[in-house]
Amino acid sequence: MARKNKGRVVYSTNPNYEPEYDDQEVETPEPGSQKLRVELDKKRRRGKQVTLITGFVGKSDDLKELAKELKTKCGVGGSAKDGEIIIQGDFRKKITEILTSLGYQVKMIG
Repeated sequence: MARKNKGRVVYSTNPNYEPEYDDQEVETPEPGSQKLRVELDKKRRRGKQVTLITGFVGKSDDLKELAKELKTKCGVGGSAKDGEIIIQGDFRKKITEILTSLGYQVKMIG
């Protein structure tokens, strides 16, 4: 898990100072309590469309497992990182149906 400016110490006069990082991941809640957003995104992608799934809370392994399942069912590539799943192409409707069948609360944007 990447460290994201936790502690924000720029300089310390204490030669024995060790910054404390909380690298524990949040437990993944049940799918019914998660509200995911599914939207089409073309920004910073050279005009290519991707389906972006945001709002996932939980362990990165669970996020990657969900992304793998979506990629397999859609038959395309993609990635999962920083709480987002990126699926290549416009699969908003199909992904919304898949996530709903898995028990997630889904809101399709656009």
